[in-house]
Amino acid sequence: RNMKFLTFDQIKAHLRLDDTQAEDERVIVTTHAEAAEDAVLNVCNRDMEDFIEQYGEVPAGIIVASLLLTDDLYKQRGTASPTSVYHLPSFDINVKPYMRLTQ
Repeated sequence: RNMKFLTFDQIKAHLRLDDTQAEDERVIVTTHAEAAEDAVLNVCNRDMEDFIEQYGEVPAGIIVASLLLTDDLYKQRGTASPTSVYHLPSFDINVKPYMRLTQ
């Protein structure tokens, strides 16, 4: 598996990890980022190619929402409820404009 649109440098900066921390945590950070990307795309009912086709790139709001969720997954490694993603600051405001309500 690989991240779809986030980069490790973006995640490292967002999590405020130095180079040593980032390398020590690379596997877990990358796994959380992959899960976050999938979750954001699922909430939007879209795939990355759809965003690129419509906007020419993955919109900044989708990237920010994915970084927010990555941060939450990384820092809160315990059990979470399926609705906890909606309690993240700025998640809704970044994702809702891109949600497709019907396929």
